[in-house]
Amino acid sequence: MALGDLMASRFSQSSSLAVVSNHYDECASTHADDDAVDLASQQRDSEAASSSYGNAGAGITTSMAYLPQTIVLCELRHEAFEVSVPTGPSDSGIVSKWRPKDRMKTGYVALVLCLNISVDPPDVIKISPCARMECWIDPFSMVPSKALDTIGKTLNLQYERWQPRARYKVQLDPTVEEVKKVCNTCRKYAKSERVLFHYNGHGVPKPTPNGEIWLFNKSYTQYIPLPVSDLDSWLKTPSIYVFDCSAAGMIVNAFIELHDLNASASSGATRDCILLAACEAHETLPQSPEFPADVFTSCLTTPIKMALRWFCTRSLLHDSLAYSLIDKIPGRQNDRKTLLGELNWIFTAVTDTIAWNVLPHDLFQRLFRQDLLVASLFRNFLLAERIMRSANCSPVSHPMLPPTHQHHMWDAWDMAAEICLSQLPTLVEDPNAEFQPSPFFTEQLMAFEVWLDHGSKEKKPPEQLPIVLQVLLSQCHRFKALVLLGRFLDMGPWAVDLALSVGIFPYVLKLLQTTTPELRHILVFIWTKILALDKSCQVDLVKDGGHTYFIRFLDSLEAYPEQRAMAAFVLAVIVDGHRRGQEACIEAGLIHVCLKHLQGSPPNDGQSEPLFLQWVSLCLGKLWEDFTEAQIMGLQADAPGIYVPLLSEPQPEVRASAVFALGTLLDVGCDAFRDGARGDDDCDDDEKAKAENSIIKSILSVASDGSPLVRAEVAVGMYDLNVL
Repeated sequence: MALGDLMASRFSQSSSLAVVSNHYDECASTHADDDAVDLASQQRDSEAASSSYGNAGAGITTSMAYLPQTIVLCELRHEAFEVSVPTGPSDSGIVSKWRPKDRMKTGYVALVLCLNISVDPPDVIKISPCARMECWIDPFSMVPSKALDTIGKTLNLQYERWQPRARYKVQLDPTVEEVKKVCNTCRKYAKSERVLFHYNGHGVPKPTPNGEIWLFNKSYTQYIPLPVSDLDSWLKTPSIYVFDCSAAGMIVNAFIELHDLNASASSGATRDCILLAACEAHETLPQSPEFPADVFTSCLTTPIKMALRWFCTRSLLHDSLAYSLIDKIPGRQNDRKTLLGELNWIFTAVTDTIAWNVLPHDLFQRLFRQDLLVASLFRNFLLAERIMRSANCSPVSHPMLPPTHQHHMWDAWDMAAEICLSQLPTLVEDPNAEFQPSPFFTEQLMAFEVWLDHGSKEKKPPEQLPIVLQVLLSQCHRFKALVLLGRFLDMGPWAVDLALSVGIFPYVLKLLQTTTPELRHILVFIWTKILALDKSCQVDLVKDGGHTYFIRFLDSLEAYPEQRAMAAFVLAVIVDGHRRGQEACIEAGLIHVCLKHLQGSPPNDGQSEPLFLQWVSLCLGKLWEDFTEAQIMGLQADAPGIYVPLLSEPQPEVRASAVFALGTLLDVGCDAFRDGARGDDDCDDDEKAKAENSIIKSILSVASDGSPLVRAEVAVGMYDLNVL
């Protein structure tokens, strides 16, 4: 029996209870994986019901169809009619396209600083006054050797804020041999992980037209060129380069030309090489004292400080704010209840939203979801483009990004930053003053809700989707965000795919660990929508122990039966063709939970909700399908006797689901009875025959059922024993 091709399911758009019908539409005879052929040849749409998730305190209510119109009982399952399909999670159809391919981390970082403090390169003419700070340190405030060492250590600390587990190698005014050694060391120990190479060339000439960067000889009497081909051969792939120097675009052009040449010579092979450069090939870095000398690096490594210093002079508050105040912003970046944490949280949401809305989804996945350090650098690169373009300087990246410096979400950032900064003087003067959070996230959720009221598949997707993801991190906004997310997912598979592509999956998976009661119903609803699109998530749920969350919900009498039917649907998908899922659910007592609720409901009781009975039966059938241990447990718990009343239910789906669950108990062999029910070495044929006869009699009692759906399940259930 199938749960249907769950990954090709259609989502219900109904907001009211559908009328039960005995008429059937023709089942689709072809599916995305070409191996699910119509056996019953007819089916009816699953019932849909509306569920409301409300919180009296929050005043939030939404109406949703709680289960997809899943094609059920329509799969050709018998080996006589199809090629044997191996047991295990399905990987066909719309499966895991949203998952980041080849997750990666940056394990080693080489920081190469060529500053040659107090000696200007021959091709640079500096203005006066001129930008001087490197890593927010004035190199002329101390002796050159100490300044160089301090700047190197500070840059190291700034990068550690983004990737604390990486290994860092700092080279200060190095020779070619020293750079070669550190590059080879990084690649040797990084193995298949990404290596980051950061180059600050403020104390050497501009790169050559061939893309060569400059280093030093041992006596610092000459500048020595380093071809990008050598650098590329040392660091290999995967790698990411940051070039902070004038005419940095020349280096990017040389890398692209080199990789194109190598790709054509090696039959189209590509290298995983990411490049970030401070400016175009014909441009010189800004020298205005408004900026630090390493403005590009400052944007990449200290974005909040750089963004606020740049915005400070452009804000209406510029008369009451000084640079010294910005350096005193209270709080920690990872504490969202503080001013600094709030600003960092809003900045992440804004830059993620800009990237999500302007980039192709595959490029967004690669740059913003594959590697934590790469994602942080590219978020901050968007800031660098905004700030440096104001100084007529255009940062460059490979892969190339579309212009984002005028995106309207920057206006939202400016407003949020101004509201937060308006509190800064008070917070600095009075450490006990209470910080008032920005209304940014409340306003963005309101905008998302407006889109839900008027949006559709044919219209532009909601740009606030990445912000909804960020809001899930906050307890005060979490419930409303989940409700709105549920409304969005209810719009169809396209909406579920968008939400998964933006990165919602690890967040809703983590939320299964919460014990907050008001989140349970909406979380089960969201997981129903996710698993109806992508069955492969069953592996993640079992790995993280998420199946126990749904078993507890299924066993809870506080939820309505139609809501618990969602949990039964989720559990049915978890165990569908997934042996580890079957084993985990048996260990968690799912068989006894399901049988208890099938057995303990009087005919007119609310627990006899047809959809609830249907999915509990399907869940049990899938739980012990091709799983001898579970079949034995079902027989020992008198499952055949418990299912007999269900064969008289008025709804054909309930009767067909019961027949399917009984049919999957028929393949318990002699070995199973000997090992599971007896202690001797003889196969108890009488006991096996007795169990089979009991099941067969129950199934044959509906062999002449008026529903073709039920009769088809009888035929499949009997085929193995050649009863028909």
